[in-house]
Amino acid sequence: MRARSETYVGLIRLENEMRGLLRIKRGLRPIEEDNFALNRPEAFADLISNVFDVIGMAGWVIGSFSILVGGFGIANIMFVSVKERTHIIGIQKSLGAKNYFILFEFLFEAIFLSILGGSIGLLLVYLITYVPTGSLDLVLSVQNIILGLGVSSVIGTVSGIVPAALAARLDPVIAIRSN
Repeated sequence: MRARSETYVGLIRLENEMRGLLRIKRGLRPIEEDNFALNRPEAFADLISNVFDVIGMAGWVIGSFSILVGGFGIANIMFVSVKERTHIIGIQKSLGAKNYFILFEFLFEAIFLSILGGSIGLLLVYLITYVPTGSLDLVLSVQNIILGLGVSSVIGTVSGIVPAALAARLDPVIAIRSN
């Protein structure tokens, strides 16, 4: 902390010295205002910070759309799976399977698909961390892994709940007859 404070004081001294030299060079009197501007390093750092903030926000928006599309894809897969297995669901229910068993069966499948997709995405990000990027270090933290898998499981649950509920509510007689 002390080194940072000393550096800041040194920068202020350097700025004041440069201001004095420029005022002498331009022949300005003490009561006259500066007719020049000094650029500070903080201005460039603030500009870079703002650019990265915009890039980060764009990443969140693009990521949100990707999650939304993935959720619709999983829901579509689950609707097709229910439609293809209607006959099997009817047989299971006629043999005594409870609604919650059918519900959890399809919900588990949706969550598994979602976590599998999230794991593949995390694996790709992990592999990208080994690409040399110069002074930009890419790190995949445990917190990000937990967040990714958590979001994946939530998307799987949300995407699979309607198809699973439809499968659980099928009438066994009508389900067995369908083909």
